[in-house]
Amino acid sequence: MEKLTATASKTTFPDWYSPETGIYSSKHPTIPLPADPFLDVVSFIFSHPNHNGLTALIDSSSGFSISYSKVLPLVKSVASGLRNRGIKQGDVVLLLLPNSIHFPIVFLGVLYLGGIVSTMNPLSSELEVKKRIADCKACIAFVELKKVGKFQPLGIPVIGVPENVNLDEKSNDCEAFYMLLYSKGDVGVKPVIRQQDTAAIMYSSGTTAASKGVVLTHRNFISMVELFVKFEASQYEYSSTDNVYLAVLPMFHIYGLSLFVVGLLSLGSSIVVMRKFDVSETVKVIDRYGVTHFPVVPPILTALTRTVKGVCGNSLKCLKLVSCGAAPLFAKTIQDFVEVLPHVDFIQGYGLTESTAVGTRGLNTEKFKKYSSIGLLAPNIEAKVVDWITGTLLPPGGSGELWIRGPGVMKEYLNDGEATALTIDKDGWLHTGDVVYTDHDGYLYVVDRLKEIIKYKGFQIAPADLEAVLISHCEILDAAVIPVIDKECGEIPVAFVVKRQGSMLTQEAIINYVAEQVAPYKKVRKVIFTQSIPKSAAGKILRRELKNSLTSKL
Repeated sequence: MEKLTATASKTTFPDWYSPETGIYSSKHPTIPLPADPFLDVVSFIFSHPNHNGLTALIDSSSGFSISYSKVLPLVKSVASGLRNRGIKQGDVVLLLLPNSIHFPIVFLGVLYLGGIVSTMNPLSSELEVKKRIADCKACIAFVELKKVGKFQPLGIPVIGVPENVNLDEKSNDCEAFYMLLYSKGDVGVKPVIRQQDTAAIMYSSGTTAASKGVVLTHRNFISMVELFVKFEASQYEYSSTDNVYLAVLPMFHIYGLSLFVVGLLSLGSSIVVMRKFDVSETVKVIDRYGVTHFPVVPPILTALTRTVKGVCGNSLKCLKLVSCGAAPLFAKTIQDFVEVLPHVDFIQGYGLTESTAVGTRGLNTEKFKKYSSIGLLAPNIEAKVVDWITGTLLPPGGSGELWIRGPGVMKEYLNDGEATALTIDKDGWLHTGDVVYTDHDGYLYVVDRLKEIIKYKGFQIAPADLEAVLISHCEILDAAVIPVIDKECGEIPVAFVVKRQGSMLTQEAIINYVAEQVAPYKKVRKVIFTQSIPKSAAGKILRRELKNSLTSKL
């Protein structure tokens, strides 16, 4: 049973924290959400000003673009074409696609029809795709044109989506896709879609456990648009219609999806779409298209900082804001970026697939900058910080597992009532599994994943703390720390390290370097040198892969 700390009743707390309940409330005013139960997210997005004449989506390599006036007609066309192919309300459509200007059109077309989308990394193996189809019951798939043959044996219809936008329009291979995109049919009587209806089945990253299907509703996405994307835009004086966003983050992941596929289309901002990340090309694209906003994950931020250090002249002068999320950042990484691009505002945010990317968001002013924080709770969001050992509810100044509650929280895990009950309790609190620290201004800081905390002789060690020390060494490019079972100690920290080319660093030197900067129980016990640290598309360290590789290295 939850309990408050003994000192809670003796201390004066800010009005956004209740010592009686242990609940943190957002410092931002509550935002009213649409009350109409018969509202789908596509209708909601396009109920905003149409932004006629403005460009919505731009392909970075060809310059081909889609204006805002054409987006909704294309969405309706795809919905009509899918209906003609027998796709109906409640059917699941699998998107196995990289970034493209077609991705949002197809995604929203499925939702407009009342269908459900499940997105997937296009690099997934055939076995992984088969498992996904069986799990979510997908009845049709959109794949890269070059992979149509590979996935045709999957037992469901496969539609190839061309890479070069309009260049292959006359190709027979693309006929099925362009018949959808430019069909003149009508979707007919639009199905009745409720806010509570399922819109998407996104899959959690599975970095520490098996990947699970996250069921998100139209209400979840509507809340995300209001409490994340539109709210963030409202915090700045400049007009969102003047903003140009660079879409490098994968659209199949909730971070990229929430921004580039759904949320930003309600604001009238332009979205420049890159198919894949290449740091040199990214710098050119930012300058070429006057990109003002660049959402990133830690590996992209690191690569951008290193590249910009060697760039002279007026490069990236158009850039106003870089925002980072999806994985923790090292303090040195932030410091390096701010020093290299001092004119660019930098913020972090926090959200999960299970919260439809809604959680916290940073905001800086001229007098008040907290670059290392993930920001304040978003509007309409409540939180608790819970000691993961005792269950005690912690006041500001404490570190514990973050629980959040709000309209972005998922409906359930697909076909997994047990996992759902373990993640969302009877009072609606989403147990995130992330350990955070809260300061007395209400700002939150990510410490680490709860499941990744190392238990050494009764002590608790956060791998991120050790990784921050390792990465501060001038001869270390990247690092990851994982727990390894030890008969005497329970678990010990083992570090995987990527050295700079030509470095003569030894295991002993690294162990001593860390030991000089941490408490004795936190010392790294073993170092394994590697060529790279495996990470997900969102930049999270894939610790399971590191653990699996230990069999041959220990």
